[in-house]
Amino acid sequence: MRRIKLLPIQLANQIAAGEVVERPASVVKELLENALDAGASHVDISIENGGIKSIKITDNGKGIHYDDLPLAFSRHATSKIYNLNELESLYTLGFRGEALASISSVSRASLTSRQAESDHAWQVMVEGRDQSVDIMPAAHPIGTTVHIQDLFFNTPARRKFLKTEGTEFSHIDEVVKRVALSHFDVGFSLNHQGRNCFQFNTAKNEFEQEQRISHFCGKDFLKHALKVDMQASGLRLWGWVGLPTFSRNQADLQYFYVNNRIVKDKLVSHAVRQAYQDVLYGGRYPVFVLFLELDPSLVDVNVHPTKHEVRFREGRLVHDFIFSSLHRTIASSKPQSTVELATVEPIEHNSSYQSGFNYAPKQAQAPLQVQETIELYQSLQAEPELKTMPDFKPKATEIPPMGYAIAQLQGIYILAETQNGLIIVDQHAAHERIMYERLKKSWQEQSLVTQSLLVPLSLSVTVKEKAYIEDQLHVFEQLGFEIVIMSENSLAVRQIPSLIKQADVEPLIREIIKDIVELGHSRQTEDYIEKMLGTMACRGAIQAHHQLSITEMNALLRDMEITPRIDQCNHGRPTWTQLSMKELDSLFLRGR
Repeated sequence: MRRIKLLPIQLANQIAAGEVVERPASVVKELLENALDAGASHVDISIENGGIKSIKITDNGKGIHYDDLPLAFSRHATSKIYNLNELESLYTLGFRGEALASISSVSRASLTSRQAESDHAWQVMVEGRDQSVDIMPAAHPIGTTVHIQDLFFNTPARRKFLKTEGTEFSHIDEVVKRVALSHFDVGFSLNHQGRNCFQFNTAKNEFEQEQRISHFCGKDFLKHALKVDMQASGLRLWGWVGLPTFSRNQADLQYFYVNNRIVKDKLVSHAVRQAYQDVLYGGRYPVFVLFLELDPSLVDVNVHPTKHEVRFREGRLVHDFIFSSLHRTIASSKPQSTVELATVEPIEHNSSYQSGFNYAPKQAQAPLQVQETIELYQSLQAEPELKTMPDFKPKATEIPPMGYAIAQLQGIYILAETQNGLIIVDQHAAHERIMYERLKKSWQEQSLVTQSLLVPLSLSVTVKEKAYIEDQLHVFEQLGFEIVIMSENSLAVRQIPSLIKQADVEPLIREIIKDIVELGHSRQTEDYIEKMLGTMACRGAIQAHHQLSITEMNALLRDMEITPRIDQCNHGRPTWTQLSMKELDSLFLRGR
């Protein structure tokens, strides 16, 4: 067995660099965070050869005191925190004091800085090894410039893992984008090989913020995004979320910040995924730029070397707040009126277009009992009985958001005229969403009906799982389960929600246990029930090629206007689209 020895400082720094400095983009991230923590209102980033040859970052922050310069490249030397209390209530992006030490151990580095009260700046240079620090006077405006050259010049094995200059710069561009999106109060410029990539001044209002977002996320993002701004229990969530129809086939347009720090967190991802659960087409990913603000003492950012992961002290509260905020925002997206209706009463109608439902906008719906919900689904398998009412000819000023039906195409699409053009509705998809929301509302408005098992279900569990289950028995009770702990490694399920009696209960409960262990709670039961209600709605909705009268089509349009999440069916497909008069004119070259 070899004897224990202290590592040389240079080797220790290079080992730390393996955690902090993965590629040139890692260097840019660390230096940008230092600039922002120094109070900079503008940062210039200049890159050569994808950051491999040179990275220069200049800020107009407060600068570094002359007496502190010898410590600037030392490990665990920082101005960010002085004690444990400050570590547990971090307001800064950086705090470990390892970045400059790690970066300088694998590069040729210089730092030039000047404070407002100094007559001139001072410069420190370090070249990849442990040596005495020489400080010399220099010319520099108030603020700091850090210049990193020849990255990994003394660790050739690490340098071999770098990609092409273009690829490395694309990673740098992404890092700067993430930082610029979270600091609207700071101006940024990025230069590569002498070419200006972008330049932004401080975004002082929402219009300027949206200009920055459009540059980084594309012009179409804001056209298809909803604004979010929710507050509760000391938490605030604000930003922009894309409509479900504006989704992507990969998770490359998702930016989530906690106190201006970009994070990738399982709890956050789960909450967002749940909010989009029944409005997103299979295999698609939502897009968003979201900011969560909370007391720094309620979030631990010191759980990962790159600080991309965090741990919330009240994880359940944060999860439910994010989920409910996004869920309500998405549900609020409804067709908007194309004409000012301030002086016009909403149009009433008294017809149904399907037996068993009354869809007049102002008529209250009697809640369905759970068993009645099942019976209702069975009754919907028969051909719908359609009712009629006298046709109503609207005045021009009374045109509602979805307009008025003018025809049915191939028994599939409803064509409706609005003040601004033509609306096309997929009648099955729209009716499916309407039915689904009605069924969900009816189920949610009553307590769960449960059913005792004739033979209790016995499950084997680990000691860890058993401890979590014991601590969270009330969660299972809320979901309609009665669970009894039998021993250290087994439990018995005696009661389940009646709506899942046809389900394979054991894998469902194991999924619930898995969620509770990982997240502290579960929506597996609700997800299963909602999936079943979705199946009911899909099978019970008006099918393609079913002929509807004008009156029945108008009844469907009116219900679309008052139904949450109506823009998509339960499977995430769009339910309607619109062609404006301008778009129609362009199809026929009118006005040219």
